[in-house]
This record gives sequence, structure tokens and C-alpha cells, in this order.
Amino acid sequence: MDTLYEKATFAGGCFWCMVKPFDEQPGIMKVVSGYTGGNVENPTYEQVCSGATGHIEAVQITYDPRVFPYNKLLELFWQQIDPTDPGGQFYDRGRSYQTAIFYHDEEQREAAEKSKQELQESGRFSKSIVTPILPAEDFYEAEEYHQHYYKKNPAHYQSYQVGSGRAGFIQSHWGNGNEK
Repeated sequence: MDTLYEKATFAGGCFWCMVKPFDEQPGIMKVVSGYTGGNVENPTYEQVCSGATGHIEAVQITYDPRVFPYNKLLELFWQQIDPTDPGGQFYDRGRSYQTAIFYHDEEQREAAEKSKQELQESGRFSKSIVTPILPAEDFYEAEEYHQHYYKKNPAHYQSYQVGSGRAGFIQSHWGNGNEK
């Protein structure tokens, strides 16, 4: 793989809902659903859901920063989540569904901190932005049936997106066209 590509890792609740917005953007080479931030090597979905591993569902994005810079990834990330909810996302509750930005270097950390501060100061949300910014840890790919779920199971994905409250939240806070 081209060494000019970089990685970004974001946790935004259910990883099914975090793939599609990034997947078909220009300069995005790969989006992988997985688990990070825990204390068990190669955890299974069942282990992560049990809460015993400490992992968070996340996506790891391989991207070309010359085409789609990290700041644009951050903007798109914020538009997919409720950054004021420390207990999970929408219908999904618990640690494995919490939000986080996992930075891979100091430049990403600084950009993430700046974007979080700008979002807080924007007044878009009445509550504080609580999404943590953490150093990247080992990332474990989720099982194959979780990868690109929106393509494999489009009807279920769409009903989940709406039924969980995510689609309505995005619409009410960001308007049309942001859940691509």
C-alpha cells in the first residue's frame, strides 16, 4: 500500500452506521469495522457486547490526505454522532457504543482537539461536547458479516438507521445531505 496513505480511527456508536458516510468519499481507500480501546486481544463481537473486554466499536479509515484531508474526516465524523452523549449512541447504550476519536500522531491530536473546541463554541449543541480524544490503540477487525453491512443488508441497515434515532438526529442537527 502507498506509504502516503494515513489512518484515522473513529468510534461513533454502532460501527454499521459509521462506514457508509466515509466509504464512498474521494480519497478514502478503505473503511474497516472493528474494536479498539480494550484489554483482550482479537475479541469477538459477543465478547465486546458483553462489556467484559473494554473495547469500543470503531471504524478505521485508510485515506489519502492529499485528496481527503484529516480535517474533512473530522467534520464528517462529528456529523454522524451525538457528541454530547457519554453513555452510548442513540438506541445503543454502554461502553462499546461510546464515541471517541483515536489519534495516530500529534498532528491528528491537535486537529481533533481544535475541531472539538470549534464544535463546542459553535452553539450547535446546548450540552457540552463529551467525545474523548484518545491515543490510538490496537485495532481488531470485526467479523466479516459486520464489514460494509449497509451494502450486504441495505433494508435492515436503513431501518436501523431510522429506528435507532440516528437519522433523525443527524437531520435535525445538520440538515440534508450529510449522511451520504
